[in-house]
Amino acid sequence: MKKTVVNEATMAFLSRSSNESFARSAAACFAAQMDPTLNELEDIKTAVSEAVTNAIIYAYPNSIGTVYLKMRIYQGNLLEVTVRDRGAGIADVERARQPMFTTGGEERSGMGFTIMESFMERVTVRSAPGRGTTVVMRKCLSARPKAGAGI
Repeated sequence: MKKTVVNEATMAFLSRSSNESFARSAAACFAAQMDPTLNELEDIKTAVSEAVTNAIIYAYPNSIGTVYLKMRIYQGNLLEVTVRDRGAGIADVERARQPMFTTGGEERSGMGFTIMESFMERVTVRSAPGRGTTVVMRKCLSARPKAGAGI
């Protein structure tokens, strides 16, 4: 059964490292309308930060490109965040998703996808060399009682 979209926002920004915090904050502000717990909000911010950082560092290693952020809220308190680029792409997605694997040198931990997976309930990665990468992350937020309910 297809879920109904309750709200969505889309944005695009240049692949500059200064825009990582902007994307993380935008995702947190968008998710705030779902009344997440502080832990859920931190999980979302961390996962978005990892996905956007990967796009900035690996998609456009020698140039500035565009990173796309799409956020959707579905019925049932489901948040979906998509981070997409049209950059270098990933030759072997399964290998890239392995903990500690990196093509970024010693200064990179190789834990980006592992971190995303630990903070979100579902992470899907689609990529093609020379065409870019799309990371879709989903998290079902806890339904909290509305203020004044049950009085």
